Amino acid sequence: MTWTITPEPFDSPVAAALWRAYYTEVSDRWYLLHESRRTDPEELEREIAARTGSELALPDGQLLVAWHEDTAAGSAGVRLLDPTTAELTRVFVHEGMRGRGGAPRLVRAAEEAARELGAKVMILDTRHDLVEARTLYTHLGYEETERHNNDPYAEHWFRKSLIN
Repeated sequence: MTWTITPEPFDSPVAAALWRAYYTEVSDRWYLLHESRRTDPEELEREIAARTGSELALPDGQLLVAWHEDTAAGSAGVRLLDPTTAELTRVFVHEGMRGRGGAPRLVRAAEEAARELGAKVMILDTRHDLVEARTLYTHLGYEETERHNNDPYAEHWFRKSLIN
């Protein structure tokens, strides 16, 4: 199994397809858990369009794509919140590609991208129902912290020093 992680413009067709897959999955999971339904298609389209990912462009951000063979299998984004703090976001691997080592590679590549942007610390948030994400972050050395944002869907906050 060959994985390659490459930078990707936030507005490319590849990035758009991965964003759609990511947002559809996390939104559907939330609605199924809390309201026993999938995301309303109009809401899905509105939210996908509203979140362009422009914050994941240089010089203050980076979007990375994980390629498995010739398939865009996942993505991770990093953006500077201040000169020394980066946020990890949009970490996603297509369901059929999970368990093959792509997610840890993506997160490590995002950490390196954050270091290259000048960050010394990486933070992130996630939800309680995204158990796989919480397990991944803990495995990669992230420590759960106090709330660091007001995202209404965030339930867990993590932090990791990027200084070796």
